[in-house]
Amino acid sequence: MYMGGQVMPYEEISGMQHRLELDGRTRLLVSGVEEVERFDEEEIVMNTTAGTLVVGGTDLHIGKLNLDGGELHVDGSIHTLLYEDTAPRGSQGGLFRRLFG
Repeated sequence: MYMGGQVMPYEEISGMQHRLELDGRTRLLVSGVEEVERFDEEEIVMNTTAGTLVVGGTDLHIGKLNLDGGELHVDGSIHTLLYEDTAPRGSQGGLFRRLFG
Protein backbone atom coordinates (compact mmCIF):
# COMPACT_ATOMS: atom_id res chain seq x y z
CA MET A 1 0.00 0.00 0.00
CA TYR A 2 1.25 3.48 -0.86
CA MET A 3 1.31 5.91 2.08
CA GLY A 4 2.83 9.34 1.55
CA GLY A 5 5.88 8.30 -0.46
CA GLN A 6 6.42 5.07 1.46
CA VAL A 7 5.24 1.56 0.86
CA MET A 8 3.67 0.18 4.04
CA PRO A 9 3.76 -3.60 4.61
CA TYR A 10 0.35 -5.20 5.15
CA GLU A 11 1.33 -6.24 8.70
CA GLU A 12 1.71 -2.60 9.74
CA ILE A 13 -1.62 -1.64 8.20
CA SER A 14 -3.49 -4.52 9.85
CA GLY A 15 -2.05 -3.55 13.28
CA MET A 16 -4.58 -0.70 13.57
CA GLN A 17 -5.00 1.02 16.89
CA HIS A 18 -8.44 1.08 18.47
CA ARG A 19 -9.96 4.44 19.32
CA LEU A 20 -13.42 5.77 20.22
CA GLU A 21 -14.57 9.34 19.75
CA LEU A 22 -18.05 10.18 21.01
CA ASP A 23 -19.58 13.55 20.16
CA GLY A 24 -22.60 14.45 22.31
CA ARG A 25 -24.02 10.89 22.35
CA THR A 26 -25.22 11.36 18.78
CA ARG A 27 -22.08 10.67 16.71
CA LEU A 28 -19.47 7.98 17.27
CA LEU A 29 -16.23 7.39 15.41
CA VAL A 30 -14.58 4.00 15.95
CA SER A 31 -11.16 3.12 14.57
CA GLY A 32 -9.52 -0.29 14.64
CA VAL A 33 -12.67 -2.00 13.31
CA GLU A 34 -11.98 -5.39 11.76
CA GLU A 35 -15.54 -6.59 11.03
CA VAL A 36 -19.16 -5.62 11.62
CA GLU A 37 -20.96 -8.77 12.81
CA ARG A 38 -24.50 -7.39 12.79
CA PHE A 39 -26.42 -4.17 13.03
CA ASP A 40 -29.89 -2.73 13.24
CA GLU A 41 -31.41 0.51 14.53
CA GLU A 42 -30.90 -0.52 18.18
CA GLU A 43 -27.56 -2.35 18.20
CA ILE A 44 -24.31 -2.56 16.27
CA VAL A 45 -21.87 -5.38 17.06
CA MET A 46 -18.34 -5.16 15.71
CA ASN A 47 -14.99 -6.85 16.14
CA THR A 48 -12.20 -4.39 16.87
CA THR A 49 -8.52 -4.75 17.58
CA ALA A 50 -9.45 -4.37 21.29
CA GLY A 51 -12.23 -7.00 21.30
CA THR A 52 -15.93 -7.13 20.48
CA LEU A 53 -17.70 -3.79 20.88
CA VAL A 54 -21.48 -3.49 21.18
CA VAL A 55 -23.06 -0.08 20.58
CA GLY A 56 -26.63 0.24 21.83
CA GLY A 57 -29.13 3.00 21.22
CA THR A 58 -32.04 4.13 19.09
CA ASP A 59 -32.18 5.16 15.45
CA LEU A 60 -28.59 3.97 14.93
CA HIS A 61 -27.22 4.29 11.42
CA ILE A 62 -23.83 3.49 9.97
CA GLY A 63 -22.81 6.70 8.24
CA LYS A 64 -19.46 5.46 6.97
CA LEU A 65 -17.76 2.09 6.96
CA ASN A 66 -14.21 1.65 5.74
CA LEU A 67 -12.86 -1.77 6.72
CA ASP A 68 -9.65 -1.22 4.75
CA GLY A 69 -8.93 1.74 7.02
CA GLY A 70 -10.68 0.17 10.01
CA GLU A 71 -13.05 3.10 10.50
CA LEU A 72 -16.76 3.19 11.33
CA HIS A 73 -19.03 6.23 11.87
CA VAL A 74 -22.30 5.80 13.76
CA ASP A 75 -25.12 8.36 13.95
CA GLY A 76 -28.16 8.15 16.22
CA SER A 77 -28.96 8.25 19.91
CA ILE A 78 -26.15 6.27 21.59
CA HIS A 79 -27.04 4.79 24.99
CA THR A 80 -24.36 2.18 25.66
CA LEU A 81 -20.86 1.15 24.64
CA LEU A 82 -20.01 -2.33 25.88
CA TYR A 83 -16.99 -4.55 25.34
CA GLU A 84 -17.86 -8.24 25.44
CA ASP A 85 -15.58 -10.73 27.15
CA THR A 86 -12.60 -11.42 24.90
CA ALA A 87 -11.97 -14.93 26.32
CA PRO A 88 -11.86 -17.69 23.69
CA ARG A 89 -15.37 -18.84 22.82
CA GLY A 90 -14.90 -22.37 24.13
CA SER A 91 -13.30 -21.41 27.43
CA GLN A 92 -16.42 -20.23 29.29
CA GLY A 93 -19.22 -21.36 27.07
CA GLY A 94 -22.49 -19.58 26.46
CA LEU A 95 -24.93 -18.20 28.98
CA PHE A 96 -26.86 -21.47 29.35
CA ARG A 97 -23.65 -23.45 29.87
CA ARG A 98 -22.57 -21.06 32.66
CA LEU A 99 -26.02 -21.15 34.29
CA PHE A 100 -26.75 -24.86 34.00
CA GLY A 101 -23.22 -26.27 33.84
